[in-house]
Amino acid sequence: MIRIFRHYISSTFLSLSLIELALFASALYAGSTLRFNGPQIAEFDPFIPSIIFTIIMLVCMTGMGLYQRNPGWKISAIVLRLGGAFLLGALGMALVSYLLPQLFVGRGILGFSFLYAFSAVSFLRTIFYRFADDKQLKRRVLIYGTGEKALQIINSQTDSDYPHIEFIGCISSGSEKPVVEEKHILTIHTPLIQYATEMDIDEIVVAPDDRRGGLPVDDLLDCKISGFDVIDVLTFYEREAGLIKIDSLHPSWLVFSDGFTVGSFSDFTKRGFDIISSLLILFFAWPIMLIAAIFILIDDRGKGPIFYRQTRVGENWKLFNVIKFRSMRVDAEKGGAKFAEKNDPRVTPFGRFMRKTRVDELPQIFNVLKGEMSFIGPRPERPEFVEKFSVNIPYYSERNRVKPGITGWAQLCYPYGSSEEDALRKLEYDLYYVKNYSLFLDMLILLQTTEVILWGKGAQ
Repeated sequence: MIRIFRHYISSTFLSLSLIELALFASALYAGSTLRFNGPQIAEFDPFIPSIIFTIIMLVCMTGMGLYQRNPGWKISAIVLRLGGAFLLGALGMALVSYLLPQLFVGRGILGFSFLYAFSAVSFLRTIFYRFADDKQLKRRVLIYGTGEKALQIINSQTDSDYPHIEFIGCISSGSEKPVVEEKHILTIHTPLIQYATEMDIDEIVVAPDDRRGGLPVDDLLDCKISGFDVIDVLTFYEREAGLIKIDSLHPSWLVFSDGFTVGSFSDFTKRGFDIISSLLILFFAWPIMLIAAIFILIDDRGKGPIFYRQTRVGENWKLFNVIKFRSMRVDAEKGGAKFAEKNDPRVTPFGRFMRKTRVDELPQIFNVLKGEMSFIGPRPERPEFVEKFSVNIPYYSERNRVKPGITGWAQLCYPYGSSEEDALRKLEYDLYYVKNYSLFLDMLILLQTTEVILWGKGAQ
């Protein structure tokens, strides 16, 4: 993993994306050569169209989730997503040709270009997935600790959450009761630096349940200075899972860690991103919004309102009314506020479709344009729930220091929540976003939200 603008990116998938960038950049040159059985004709200059083609394809590939670590995907799912990315890319190039006729690319050249790009990317991906799980490519990690925290990491290996990591085992701190299975506990009779060298260790994760018994600071420092990575368990989860582990969090880590940066320029760029993104989506989505409004009236026989307004908690705990298409019956909350549930009976037939496709969220674009929300950020919560969670969940109120968003990091990484436990888990992702915010992360979330919409991940 490497860090770009404070966000951790898989170096393996970054390398893959750079190679595919080169393939996309060469596609129109290759397409024109194939089309005319030789170098491209003088009348066609592929330079500017190649840049546009590359950008469109990288956006589509990212939006289809093809640059994320997803070990659970089957080959059929990868092929389907790859085909979807190229189909969207073709539609994108058609739209560019319609809006900018001077950049028109002939169907023959474009057809050969897509054929070349698809064949090259498919071949590259076949090799990549063939060797991505090779043992030699995995990072060898040693865990210092044998308690609950160490057990969580070991169990994550069993669940294949970190397929690029090979956990060598756990070293007992001597002051904690072992919880990890005995087969994972290592007994070493040599200095830590010697053992790490002999076992070809890449990283040591310090994860004792209680540090009051002391740490082998000299041994860990010896390893650190000798070139081995030594990190604490919070940094491990932040890097590998994109979250801040609440049950391991202590205030001093937040105080002395990087991130949580604010400033006029950051606020200006985020506001500009919000306005541009909202206007672009409104430009393309207004016909969908109009159709949705008509179907809501038909679904409810014109008896209820089209929009649903509800009080939510915004930036710095300021209250505002969020606007959504109404997806529930008019009397849905006559018994008081409650979480949405799976297969919630209060949801109307068309409302279920809107929730699945996120169409019900589109009116929140107007909240963004008014400055009450951001396009990307923690989801706004109801005051009743915020008051309750702030008492029961540590650090919950910190998520309200930034503007809430239509979509966010937690929405990408965690399914729809319907309990206090879900709220805690989503808070771990929200804190990661607040800590590591950048325009780069916002753009990444916006692109990956496409995957959520297309595949219906996390909808209720």
